[in-house]
Amino acid sequence: MRKAAGSKELSRLLPNGEFSWYNLNKCLFNKQKFGERLMANEKEKQILALIKKNPFISQNEIARELKLSRSAVANYISSLMRKGEIVGRAYILPRERKITCIGGANIDQKMYLSGNIKWRTSNPVRTEKSLGGVARNIAENLGRLGAAVSLVTALGNDEAGKWLQESTGAWADLSPVMNISGANTGHYTAIIDGSGEMIVALADMGIYDRVAAGQLAERWNHIGSSSFVLLDTNFPKDVIQYVITRCGEEKIPLAVATVSVPKAEKLPEDLSGIKLLIVNRDEAEAVAKTEFSEKNPLPLADVLFRRGLEKLVVTAGEKGVFYFDRSGFCGHLPAPEAEVRDVTGAGDALAAGVIYGLNEGKDFTSACQIGLACSYLTVQSEKTVAEELNGELLAETVRNLWNDTESNMEGDF
Repeated sequence: MRKAAGSKELSRLLPNGEFSWYNLNKCLFNKQKFGERLMANEKEKQILALIKKNPFISQNEIARELKLSRSAVANYISSLMRKGEIVGRAYILPRERKITCIGGANIDQKMYLSGNIKWRTSNPVRTEKSLGGVARNIAENLGRLGAAVSLVTALGNDEAGKWLQESTGAWADLSPVMNISGANTGHYTAIIDGSGEMIVALADMGIYDRVAAGQLAERWNHIGSSSFVLLDTNFPKDVIQYVITRCGEEKIPLAVATVSVPKAEKLPEDLSGIKLLIVNRDEAEAVAKTEFSEKNPLPLADVLFRRGLEKLVVTAGEKGVFYFDRSGFCGHLPAPEAEVRDVTGAGDALAAGVIYGLNEGKDFTSACQIGLACSYLTVQSEKTVAEELNGELLAETVRNLWNDTESNMEGDF
């Protein structure tokens, strides 16, 4: 077929370089459809961004925001559902493996003695300040391991609160933080003796008493999209109960770290909704109201399983970790020998490691080994969270400590 004059450039776009009005119209039609697809992809991205911001946004609100008709919005949303980008109404986005930590964030002050404490007199000390709080420490440990993590906590509108936000923001998403006006950010002071053991700790945590369950409800869109939730027991009883109930109802794996013996007693009688409880032996006895025996720890675990708990980890200092689940499985891992500089933060590091392992699909024993490895690295640091901690170092430490090359210990930690 003869080419039309002046169609040299156009012929490159046509099949076999042949010209016909049919081919020309087909080419222009395809070009138009390509442009429409590009525009549709851009609109879908804008709609997804609005839904991420507010999963309960209506189609009319989306239409007003993007200057589209409601029917056009409905078509875009149907397309996104077919692609699996959203999963229903309220528009549920596919869950990433995000861990949300709920609880305390405060300033840690450590006072180091050169030897043993002398009571009722002045003791010379070396003082250091750092960031602390159980939930915050766990969140930073998880962030250093490369996990997607966010922190729900309460901070004052003061310099301490600003420092916490600026520093912790490098490791965790702080968008759900609650700023409490007229309250001081929490402070914790620990006295450490010459062997690295904590003698006594003092806590100014009144800000947490001002947290209400309604504030957690306002942030539940964020919390509910998590693959794992960690709750410490710094907040009031009703807030703790609210989180346990919601996670149980929505089948979100929930780990609880009990902070201290008095705060462990805030837990309800019914532990249904808690997948994992992480306690030291004193806290275990406070929750179970039963003595913990290293020779026969099963009776205490059974008490808690009858109350609805799924898994239990009990830390026992230099004796290591005991772990149990409701199926009857139990185990013990001795603590690896380490040059202890400071035990503060070791329990938080262990909790972070166990949660990290479970969230990554590791079996219970492997998760506890990961937790002990995190603790092992932390006690050799004077920092509450070991600054050298990362996924590569953790994987190497786990292999060195247990010489385990089986498949359940392989991969990136």
